[in-house]
Amino acid sequence: MNSAQVLPAPSAPSYGRRMLNKVPEITLYFWVIKILCTTVGETAADLLNENLGFGLTNTTYVMGALLIAVLVFQFRSRKYVPGIYWLAVVLISVVGTLFSDNLVDNLGVSLETTTIGFGIVLALVFATWYASERTLSVHTIVTTRREAFYWLAILFTFALGTSAGDLVSEKFELGYLLAVGIFVAAIAIVAFAHFSFKLNAILAFWIAYILTRPLGASIGDYLAQPTGEGGLGLGTVVTSLIFLSTILALVVYLTRSRRDLIAVPASVARSLGVEPVAAARNDEPGVLVVTNKTDATPALVDAVRDRAAAGPARFFVLVPNPAHLVFDRNSTDTAEGEKVLEQALPLLEAPAGAEVEGRVAASPNAYDDIVEELARGDYGEIILETVPAHVSHWLHVDLPERVANLGYPLKTVTATH
Repeated sequence: MNSAQVLPAPSAPSYGRRMLNKVPEITLYFWVIKILCTTVGETAADLLNENLGFGLTNTTYVMGALLIAVLVFQFRSRKYVPGIYWLAVVLISVVGTLFSDNLVDNLGVSLETTTIGFGIVLALVFATWYASERTLSVHTIVTTRREAFYWLAILFTFALGTSAGDLVSEKFELGYLLAVGIFVAAIAIVAFAHFSFKLNAILAFWIAYILTRPLGASIGDYLAQPTGEGGLGLGTVVTSLIFLSTILALVVYLTRSRRDLIAVPASVARSLGVEPVAAARNDEPGVLVVTNKTDATPALVDAVRDRAAAGPARFFVLVPNPAHLVFDRNSTDTAEGEKVLEQALPLLEAPAGAEVEGRVAASPNAYDDIVEELARGDYGEIILETVPAHVSHWLHVDLPERVANLGYPLKTVTATH
């Protein structure tokens, strides 16, 4: 028996659900500014604490108050604003550094203890975030709750990175340049594992994010510390000014060019009173069709035919990779999927009344692929074919609710066998 139901976008969505993505696209610009921010976090904390004589406690109060003020503006914004976002990152890098320094220097807690402690706290943040939202992807920071989890995770990545970086440097007595080389190599290994061995993108992102903290700190120390201690002797003031100026220049460029905005459907952007990042390829609304099988089932064909009859539309099909195992493992072999996709597309083109495009899923997790595809193209609605969880692992039983929460009109097509 085949059945279908329509889940429209929430008629009265919460303030959080009506926001555009609140974080930037993960590009080279992102990583460059992130490393610059971590360097400023190290040098600015030293400048206020030591050079200006604030002390750790007062520095923590001042920077904490500034961070709270900036986060108020960040949370009130309904879209990603480069200036506000990166100012928050700079400040949270300082506060995260101070969290670690206060525990170690003021309270006498060992670096081993703070490293383990911050690691546990960060793991708990991620576990709670995933239990609540069923994803840790930074491409779906579209609700206030997800944004709260995001910034909490960012705070503790800086704290963990500070403690772990200091622990490694002190335990092995590394020079600044050697430390820079080690952390660069570690990040390169993560990148290699992701691009060559398909390490989960979300896991790779957060590991790299943590590692950029000790990398930035090592760069800052190398530039700021006296030459007699292995540094270049620029001092914390000059180093902080150089990096803050570079951050400012990059943020101004990104604000004007909009190179790091995550693409959203033009219709969603306009509904929020925001100019779309890019115009649609044509006036026809995009419909993302997510299949349970690589063939076109009768229920799915009927759903596409009904949508085409309702008005102009262009369809894009996302199908699971047959080479994926029943467990959450990736496979780079898409040959079988590509062959079946070639057979399936003509079956959908007839009811669609036009050419239909598509691709084979890159992830064994349907939700991750849906989010990725929505970020790639200009879509206005989704058709989702589902079956009971015991039949399909790729399409999880709670997927319709999770996809509906993305804010797109959703039609589910349930095929039972």
